[in-house]
Amino acid sequence: MKKFFLVFITLSFIIVCNAQTSTETIIKEACKEAGTQNKKAFIIFHASWCVWCHKLDSCINDPSCKKFFSDNYVIKHVTAFETGDKKNLNNPGSSEFLAAHHAADQGIPAWFIFDSSKNLLADSQLRPHSNDFNVEGSNIGCPANETEIKYFISVLEKTSHITDEEKSAIMKRFSKNHLTSE
Repeated sequence: MKKFFLVFITLSFIIVCNAQTSTETIIKEACKEAGTQNKKAFIIFHASWCVWCHKLDSCINDPSCKKFFSDNYVIKHVTAFETGDKKNLNNPGSSEFLAAHHAADQGIPAWFIFDSSKNLLADSQLRPHSNDFNVEGSNIGCPANETEIKYFISVLEKTSHITDEEKSAIMKRFSKNHLTSE
């Protein structure tokens, strides 16, 4: 009986340690943290294999852009679309969240910006004729071309305090993605 109990405790510990935080919890905690810091929550859906996800993170963390993003956003990541031996890294609810927001078949990275009350303010879907989140758009993911970068800048203008100098730095840094996208 003692052996069984030890095995049960050990397995329970392994399961708890390997359990991923739910998508809902990540968003809720990011919004709460953003509220206490007078920022917005910037949630990025990504995967370890996604080259464009890594490019987005590189741009955001580039010295020319990092201060702007850290001053205006609480940035959190949600893992989605991992497969095989990394499938356990997916945050529970990630696929369902993306499906509910017309982004399940749009590719990653996909990002969403929320206010402290968990109201969706913007997302990575370019909708040329509508700002309605109920209308599916085209995911820009990590902006690389002029149209995508302009849309991204418009989102940043709507959801942050951005100067002309910061816009210029972000445009310059994200434009480098276009040169390396082929």
